[in-house]
Amino acid sequence: MSARAAVRVLVAEDDATVRDALRDLITSEPGLESVGTACNAREAIQLAAAERPDVALVDVRMPEGGGALAARGIGQRSPETKVLALSADESHGAVLRMLEAGVVGYLVKGDSIDHILDSIHGAHHGQASLSIEVTGEVIDAFVEQRSSRRDEDARNRERNQRIVRALENGRGLDIVFQPIYALEDRRIVGAEALSRFREAPERAPQEWFAEAGQAGLRGELELAAIRKALDCLPKLPPSTYLGINASPSTAAGRPFRDLLATVDTGRIVIEITEHAPVDDYDRLNAALRPVRDLGARLAIDDAGAGFASLRHILRLAPDAIKLDRSLINGIATDRSKQALAAGLISFAEKADVAIVAEGIERDRELDALRALGVPYGQGFLLARPAPPPLPDD
Repeated sequence: MSARAAVRVLVAEDDATVRDALRDLITSEPGLESVGTACNAREAIQLAAAERPDVALVDVRMPEGGGALAARGIGQRSPETKVLALSADESHGAVLRMLEAGVVGYLVKGDSIDHILDSIHGAHHGQASLSIEVTGEVIDAFVEQRSSRRDEDARNRERNQRIVRALENGRGLDIVFQPIYALEDRRIVGAEALSRFREAPERAPQEWFAEAGQAGLRGELELAAIRKALDCLPKLPPSTYLGINASPSTAAGRPFRDLLATVDTGRIVIEITEHAPVDDYDRLNAALRPVRDLGARLAIDDAGAGFASLRHILRLAPDAIKLDRSLINGIATDRSKQALAAGLISFAEKADVAIVAEGIERDRELDALRALGVPYGQGFLLARPAPPPLPDD
């Protein structure tokens, strides 16, 4: 009968005295074999990849990344290697970081030689081991953390599935249109496309788009909504334009421009929200230039809700400015709102930019806006969002 193969052990420890002592302990123990030592995380990962040890003893506090980085790297480069953490640090945080990194045991420096050797042999045979100092509350915390992470993962999967269902052939996503009127004679001049979602839970569209952003799918969801809106363009009166909402990142992309190339670009107004940051105005202007040259117009949405809209207006030179509903609400009696609106209106007149008021819900707001000289508006007072056809003027 052939002798049982020795357990091959790697030691990663920055303290030379401890490192040499562990190496000597391993080489002197029957059934164990030292494959080498490392003094930092990078060396430990490289040595594990080259030697493929059965067990790696890894110090928690180690140069060039620390023990958690070393444990993860060893797990990636040598998946069969079982990693044991070795440290003088008994804090919950240090233990949890190493357990999360995939170690099968956590030994505290000062453990008995027998416990260290038993742990090496146990790790080789798939047995976990923890020093008595790090059991109890740490294990409870680790279990709770893992349970919380599983719950979060489940919520993320559910969230992603909702977004994917909304994206599949537009299922779960409807488009409605809110007319935009010339306030002087209540004539419809355009319509803004708005998204509505059939999937549970019921909530505001902006929350759907924010959730899609968390899933890395905001651009895809925006494009799906824009595509459905553009499909309805022939159903709108030829004399009206269609306003479509796009974040700066979506508007700067080639898929967005390709979509606009399929319709009468002269009937399109691209609405860039005040709330979305613009990382590179020059890039966005360059991306929008071809469609604007073909007749598409640009509007800054939600103006007056914050400082970003003023920067958008100055850097993007829009064709229209849409006053945010927060500015319109109460404007009949609020002199500060009247002054802010008057300033934007004065700027727009000098720059030959159209002004559109959003969220008009009361007669006194409509009267105040007319008195201020706002030419266009939309809101529940005038018409609620609905599928085509648009209401009669």
